[in-house]
Parts: sequence; C-alpha cells; structure tokens
Amino acid sequence: MNNNLANIKKSVSFLNKDDCVAIPTETVYGLAANAYSDKAVKKIYILKKRPKNNPSIVHYYSLNQLKKDCILNKNFFILYKKFCPGPITFILKTRNDSNISKFVTNKKKILAVRFPKNKITQSLLKVLNYPLAAPSANISTKISPVSASDVREEFGNKIKFILDGGRSKIGLESTIISLVGKPKILRLGGIERKKINKVLNKNVKYHKAKKKITVPGQSKLHYSPGIPIKLNTKKPKPGEAFILIKKREKSYKNYYYLSKTKNLKEAAKNLYKILRLIKNKNYKNIVVEKIPNIGFGEAINDRLKRASAK
Repeated sequence: MNNNLANIKKSVSFLNKDDCVAIPTETVYGLAANAYSDKAVKKIYILKKRPKNNPSIVHYYSLNQLKKDCILNKNFFILYKKFCPGPITFILKTRNDSNISKFVTNKKKILAVRFPKNKITQSLLKVLNYPLAAPSANISTKISPVSASDVREEFGNKIKFILDGGRSKIGLESTIISLVGKPKILRLGGIERKKINKVLNKNVKYHKAKKKITVPGQSKLHYSPGIPIKLNTKKPKPGEAFILIKKREKSYKNYYYLSKTKNLKEAAKNLYKILRLIKNKNYKNIVVEKIPNIGFGEAINDRLKRASAK
C-alpha cells in the first residue's frame, strides 16, 4: 500500500491487533510489530523463521520514548545529535521497568535501538504509543529486501500489509555500535566507521561476531541468495554470474555491476538488488571481483563473506 494517511491508519490498526506490517526504511524494509507485545514479536520470529537467540532492533520516533526503555549516556547523545534520524543502531542498557518484550532482547539487559529517517515510517511511529521491533523483512539468512516487491517475493500473502515507500535509499543495514562500556562497532553498515571515529574523536574498532550471538546481524550465514558465492575472483567460468565493482568497456550478459564508476556508496546500495536479480535468473554460481576494503567497501565485503558462508 502506498504512503498516505489512510494507509498509515490501516498499518496502525494491524499493529494494534498484534499483527506484523512491512515498513520501509532508508536502510532496508523491516518486518514490524509492537515491541512491547510478546504475542506480536513472536509473530515476527515465526514469519521470518528467525532463531530465538537473535535479538531484534527496535525503532523509535522520539528521545522521550526511548528514555522509558533505555539508559542513555554521553556517547549516545553525541552520536544521536550527528546521525539521527539515520542508519545507525545503538546498543544500550535497558531500564528495569522497561516494557520491551523479552523476545526482542533474548532476555538480555541490552537493547538495539534506532531512529529511522524514512518519512513514511516516521509518520507511523509518531502516531503509535509503542516502538516497533523491526528486523529486515526477509526469511532468516536470505537477501535483505530493498523494495516492497522484494518483501512480497519473500512472504507472498503471509504478510497482511506492506507499506510501500519505494526503493530504500541506502540499501544496506544500519551500522551497529555498542555504547555499553567502551564504544565498539558490532556491525558495519550505512554509516562509515571513519565518520563515527571523527565524531567521537577516537578509534572505534570493529568487533567481529564470535560464536555467541549477542546483537542483531551477527549470524555467520546471512544475506544469502542461496547460491554458492566465491570472492576475490578475476574471471568467471562459463555460466557463472560475475559481480564487478565498476562498469567495464567490454561487457557480457553474465556481468553485473555494483557501480558505474567504482563508487562504493552506490555499490553498497545496489548489492542486494543485484544478488536478488542473479538469484531470480537461476544462476548456479556467483563470483565477485575484489572489492576495496575501505569506506562502504568494508560493509560490502562483510555482507558478501556472510552470504558466502557454508
């Protein structure tokens, strides 16, 4: 359903009944439900086939709303002022009297929160009296959706309502930074690490996920088209889809370009769209040329490594 007041109201009616609604954000589309309702959040996990030990990000409209659930600190306010609303997720300690569902946090005392920039979802959040748990609107481990049609492809009629906001502007999940103790980045994403370092005036290191999942986006296998992917390849074999960082003078039908000019931000935006396109063309293998591991290239390489995990 397109963005208008009537469809915002319809979304509210579904959410108030503890149903799930697909919502647009600037990163990827989310599968949203009342973050205060155990019943609603359980539906997200069932629809996505998401492991129960994988926490979800909760989306807020205002600081006043967040203050009811989390303990805020100096680093949070610095980053919030610079990047919010936007593609950054904060890991914060929860308050003892928080109403957040235990299924959102996997019964932990920390919560992943963010303030989405998409105007449609902001309009929706503004009229709700609860925040929205909203992991990506895809089947667990599969390619994240960047359009309403992607969501429909993933779930068919299993979702009662999809709020259509067009294609996601960033097309890559949010950067996740833990502010519990010393700041550390737990997922690379929509904001480059160097920008966070500059704002905090410190070198915030990226901590790769260990075996135990503590925050969203740490699964070993993730963002996968369900096709074997081989990285750092110079030339494809016959019948393989070849993903390249920039357009070549000589092109072939199995060549897929992330960017025209080696623009890493553009490449990040196009990554999921191209992976889904290749999947739908029924290729059996994907090979990817070497992607520069700088700026948004770090996030692209992270996604491709997880997509190629066995």
